[in-house]
Amino acid sequence: MIADTDRCPCLSGNPYGECCGPLHAGAPAPTAERLMRSRFTAFALGLPEYLLATWHHSTRPASLELDEAQRWTRLDIVGSRAGGPFDTEGTVAFRAWWRSDTERGVLEETSTFVREGVRWSYVDGVVSAG
Repeated sequence: MIADTDRCPCLSGNPYGECCGPLHAGAPAPTAERLMRSRFTAFALGLPEYLLATWHHSTRPASLELDEAQRWTRLDIVGSRAGGPFDTEGTVAFRAWWRSDTERGVLEETSTFVREGVRWSYVDGVVSAG
């Protein structure tokens, strides 16, 4: 469990209660990047329900099983295009570091997001080789 005063796992520099916590409690993300950060934090905290709820209905899987041995440890936002509070679509490129007891790795992805009404949703992502 994470306290509202703990550093947010997305490494924004803000406490969880002022960063991803409100989004996990149901507040809409104001930008695609904030949704991206909240989804990384959901992976880090093991919140598959949030991940499914913020996945666009056109690409959302029926269920999602997270690997409990995989720990997400760092997120770097590499860049973004659009995805602001007045946009209806946007992309966020990121690197996410993970580790398990026997392996370590980095996921590099450019994710696509859409906003319908006040809610941003994750549509899909293109994983970079390397």
